[in-house]
Amino acid sequence: MYFTDRGIEELEQRRGEEEVTLSWLADRMRAFVDNNPEFENAVERLATFLARDDEFDE
Repeated sequence: MYFTDRGIEELEQRRGEEEVTLSWLADRMRAFVDNNPEFENAVERLATFLARDDEFDE
């Protein structure tokens, strides 16, 4: 298990039943980067991955 898996598991446990819009997610990601600018590259990469998810083969 990667260290980040703990955060993902917490997200799923706490909010797994909620429905959110991509606009809400984008706003939350922007707020996170505003508060944590050192993670800008990682958030950008995640956003790009999610935006292009249909281009990746699993």
